[in-house]
Amino acid sequence: MGHMLINAGGAQQGGSLFLVLYLVVIVGFMYFIMIRPQRKEQKRMAALLASLEEGDAVLTNSGFYGVIKDITEDTVIVEFGNNKNCRIAMQKSAIAQVEKPGEAKSSS
Repeated sequence: MGHMLINAGGAQQGGSLFLVLYLVVIVGFMYFIMIRPQRKEQKRMAALLASLEEGDAVLTNSGFYGVIKDITEDTVIVEFGNNKNCRIAMQKSAIAQVEKPGEAKSSS
């Protein structure tokens, strides 16, 4: 009888070790699939916003295209269309894409 109890305890310990390893693998998988790419994207956006200059063409998160006319610490003034009266101040974080004046968008 004592022999059976020792085996059962060893099997339970092995099962819990497997469970811990399984959880470590799942957490590692989630890090590489979700957290790491998100941090990479945040760094890319921070670099993009830091490189903003007057005259850059931008696409806002709301889908409007415009040209930057003025930049302050955390806001930009964007002119939409050819109407000089249509200038709106917005946060830098509202910018989704930037195209420098000399860059040409590739069609492929």
